[in-house]
Amino acid sequence: MPARKSSTPNRAFKVADQIQRDLTELIARELKDPRVGMVTIQSVEVTPDYAHAKVFFSVLVGEPKECELALNQAAGFLRNGLFKRLHIHTVPTLHFLFDRTTERAADMNALIAKAVSSRAKDDSA
Repeated sequence: MPARKSSTPNRAFKVADQIQRDLTELIARELKDPRVGMVTIQSVEVTPDYAHAKVFFSVLVGEPKECELALNQAAGFLRNGLFKRLHIHTVPTLHFLFDRTTERAADMNALIAKAVSSRAKDDSA
């Protein structure tokens, strides 16, 4: 009998996407911690057994370290909120990590702009 092809990777992406949407709503509407400013959930990575989820976020307003600490302290509350919304057997334990991708992208754009302007000065001279 041929082995069945697993749809687990696709399902993991769907679960991670749903967790991202639900967490965004929970943080905005139900989390009352003043240390959590304007948070954007960038991505969610779920382990294959759905036991743990890494939640990558960025902050528009506020201190990233304080926000990360507050979110990790509120992880149980947020997990409970996910439990009420998601219809899966295991709701993962949440681990919040600050995503520095936007900062790095801004730094790279500044370096590129600096290189382009110095090259333009060299060409005109």
